[in-house]
Amino acid sequence: MIPPADMVLFAMVVREESFTRAALKLGITKQTVSERIRQLEERLGVRLLERTTRRLRVTGAGVSYSERCAAIAALIDEANSEVQQGKAAPSGLLRVSSTLLYGRRFLTPVIAKYLDLYPQAQVELVLADRRPHLIEEGIDVAIHIGPLTDSSLVARKLGETSSHFVASPRYLAKHGTPDARDLRSARCIGFTAFDTWMVHGVKTRIDPVLTVNDLELACEAAISGVGIGLVPDILCREAIRDGRLKVLFGPKPAMLRPIHAVYPSRTNLPPKVRLFVDVLAEMTAPTPPRSRGRKRK
Repeated sequence: MIPPADMVLFAMVVREESFTRAALKLGITKQTVSERIRQLEERLGVRLLERTTRRLRVTGAGVSYSERCAAIAALIDEANSEVQQGKAAPSGLLRVSSTLLYGRRFLTPVIAKYLDLYPQAQVELVLADRRPHLIEEGIDVAIHIGPLTDSSLVARKLGETSSHFVASPRYLAKHGTPDARDLRSARCIGFTAFDTWMVHGVKTRIDPVLTVNDLELACEAAISGVGIGLVPDILCREAIRDGRLKVLFGPKPAMLRPIHAVYPSRTNLPPKVRLFVDVLAEMTAPTPPRSRGRKRK
């Protein structure tokens, strides 16, 4: 079995690009580093480093192996940090960022429970329909809706949000139920002057009769009969249930987008961040459907 300490050592050598610098970081001699890397290569039966008098060069096998070793080193740091901080109750200010809709609909009970569990903590909630720069803006946790674009962030998936194409019965009675091919000429509620909608795999560029920058306003406009809207389920489900809106183009959601809690790093993760994300994940987890018993004849 390869000692994990030697794997961490190898990751350090690759990161520092030097036996000498790795030895200084770890508080051991350069000769010890060199000997342990040699023994590691012998155990693996693979050449990981090419040594010259001027520099080290990582082999192809060494590159992929060092990535795995670096990941293991990060997990070890995370485990040690969790043990050291596990008994520490979160305190101080936690800055949380979210989109307007998600923050208004979901975060108040989450924050209430977090503050009830950890009375020494404080929360500042920043609502904005944009993705903040976490480090530059001092954000501890952010809620991201949609695909993740920054691979440097740590993400925990909370679930998915769905959207539907909807229109009011009054609109449909006046203009008819559209086919997907009719969207180009239909009266639509968009978010830009040149929105593109996808229906059954076909992209259509719409010409909105109303352009808005707020999802709730789009839902209200659809209910009022202005036109066809693409609206999140959490906004339109009640109107669909009571008949004020109809779902178009079949029952399947028009769009599914993932929801993640993201934060800058796993390393030395403060208890306030870890415990808030735990509360968030617990309270936003989908409730499993209740099993239905057989009806008695």
